[in-house]
This record gives sequence, structure tokens and C-alpha cells, in this order.
Amino acid sequence: MQTSAALQRIQPSATLAMTSRVFELKRQGIDVIGLGAGEPDFDTPDFVKEAAIEAIRAGKTKYTNVDGTPELKQAIVAKFARDNGLTYAENQISVNSGGKHTLFNAFCATIDAGDEVIVPAPYWVSYPDVVEFAGGTPVFIAAGAAQNYKIKPEQLEAAITARTKWVVLNSPSNPTGAAYSAAELKALGEVLERHPHVLIYADDMYEHILYDGFEFATIAQVCPSLYERTLTANGVSKAYAMTGWRIGYAGGPAWLIKAIGKLQSQSTSNPCSISQAASVAALNGDQSFLKERVAAFQGRRDLVVSMLNQVNGMTCPRPEGAFYVYPEFAALIGKTTPKGQVITTDEEMIAYLLDEAKVAAVHGAAFGLSPAMRISYATSEALLTEACTRIQTACAALR
Repeated sequence: MQTSAALQRIQPSATLAMTSRVFELKRQGIDVIGLGAGEPDFDTPDFVKEAAIEAIRAGKTKYTNVDGTPELKQAIVAKFARDNGLTYAENQISVNSGGKHTLFNAFCATIDAGDEVIVPAPYWVSYPDVVEFAGGTPVFIAAGAAQNYKIKPEQLEAAITARTKWVVLNSPSNPTGAAYSAAELKALGEVLERHPHVLIYADDMYEHILYDGFEFATIAQVCPSLYERTLTANGVSKAYAMTGWRIGYAGGPAWLIKAIGKLQSQSTSNPCSISQAASVAALNGDQSFLKERVAAFQGRRDLVVSMLNQVNGMTCPRPEGAFYVYPEFAALIGKTTPKGQVITTDEEMIAYLLDEAKVAAVHGAAFGLSPAMRISYATSEALLTEACTRIQTACAALR
């Protein structure tokens, strides 16, 4: 007995695997600090929770429309208009069970064998695997720290072929926190305008988590000519601390939204009715709490960047957004641990930090750029200080 060829083309999520590992170590009573999960430590806002409770009391526990309630679609239409200057009708909106579900639906509904999807690296771990599950081929564009983890127009031009179906643009980025300015997106858009067969997947999940006055932009906003072939994806997970509620959404051309709904009708059916009611409150409610939380994240970012850059052999760029840093450490590869093991890969480095320092991060190879690691600073400054101190000590012990 064996699994399908499609399943054999993918690997389990490296980020979720590390999260599960941390949970297991903590259950064993081990003092491990988990910096691997892409999840805010803040609680879901009270007004959002109250909306969910009221929905339960009102009996909103039945099936809804497959791809979202009219109320939530209206809230999403209003959000896109308010925040992004994008105009959508309700039949251009899809509501899904999380951002990963949006990605899965879009790619599985459109990709055929031989189709190529351009994925800038470092990338969110799910992009290439979902492409391969759908039968497509991921085409990677490397963008390291020297170019602030952002691809250049000439790189995009060189990667596009007649077989290119999609290009993925994630800003701010998971795993690096790098964000594209409006001007940078405009330059990429000018390349895409010359290739009308290419669809654009704009992953804006970290839209509201930006620092130092950086102004968010999305490609359909700055390049209106690309509107009809852009799927602008977002969700409530990160900004509203609603990861477990599992609501993602997207705006795009009606034909694509219809295709996504067709696939969803034969897979998950509708997202959770209570989560949808809570998301209406999140999107329509007072947004002022976001500034306070972003300020807290910015303080954590500055702390982690400062402490990691004190490690001899490690370079940690300062990200514009999200709640990750992506330190590179080529100078530490080849060094020997106190137990006599030579560190040859970033995965071995992560294993060493977990074993020696009891700090959990995710190795850079999982995101397509090594040697590096992704660290989430979505936890308290006290824990971050302790974790970075442990990393400093463990790295100083290498010879």
C-alpha cells in the first residue's frame, strides 16, 4: 500500500513540525523557548470574541454559502476599498479556511502539469509544495540579504517563460519581513505587463504589521493594468491574532473566484460559521488597537536584531514588517560544537541550538535560502532576551 504520487511530491510543513516538536519538549518539562511558530502571542480582541459568542447565541451554527457569508464578503469588499483602494463586487471575493487554503484552492484550480510558478526565495514553506501537489513546477528566484530579500525586475524578466502560470509576491514577507515599496512593485508590474499570460498571487497576510512609517502597497493597487489577473490574498490570522479561527480571503477576477468556489464545494465546503461572524467584527470594528500591537512588535524586532548582530559570524538584517527575522550565518558553517560535531548545514545548526541552548527556530533550507534561520519574535521581550542570550552563548562555544 502506498500514498498517491501527488502526496509523495510534497513534504510536511517544516514550521509546523518545529512547533509540534516544541510542544512535545514542553510536555516533557524541558525549558525550551519556541521561536518557530508564525503566530502572534497577543489574544484575539475582546470585541471579536464577543461577536463570536453572540453568533453562537443567535444560532448561527448552520452551513453558510460555500465561499463565505454575504456579511463577511461585504466586510471584505469594504476593507479592500478602505485600505487598498481596490474595488471588488461580492462575486469577486472568496472566503476560505485560512490563508493556506486560499493558496491551495487557487493553485489546484488553475495549474496543469508543466505549468511553472515563480517563487522568490526565501519563501513561505507552503508555496513550492502546493505548486508541486497541483502538478506544477516551482521556479525560484534567489534574493538574499544583499538585495534585502527582494527580487529585482531583471530577475523576474529572466524567469518568465511561455509556461509561467503564476508569480508569487509576498509583502511583508514570511520568512524575512522584507516589504516591497510602491515603487518597487511598480517596477515589477511593468515586467508583468509585458507577459499577459501570467497570473499574480499577492500574499498580503502581514499587511498591517509594518514599521518605521513604511507604507503598505499591493500590486493591483499600484498597477491597475494587472487587476484582472491578480489574486489579492489576505486574512485575519496575523493582524487580529486569529490564527486558530482559520479565515483567509481573497479578491480577484470573477472567473477565478468561481473556480476556487467550485473546488471548495467538493472539499471543505464553507469556512466555520462562527469564525466568519467574528471576522466581520474584526474587519468592520475599531482598528486602533493595531497601532499598539505593531509598536510592541517593533520594539521586539529592534531587540532581536541588535542581539543577534552581536553574534560573531551572524548577520541579521532589519525587516520592514511581519514578525520574523532571517539571520544568515555562513561564517558559522564548518565550526565544531563542544561535543565535537562539525556544523555543515543550517539544519544542523538549528539542531545544535535546540540541543545546547534549548531555543527552537526553523532552518533556512526550508525557506529556500541557506545558511540561515527564521526566528519569530512574536513573544515577550523577556523571553526574546533570554533566547537571544542563549543563542549568543551557544554560538560563542563553537570552535
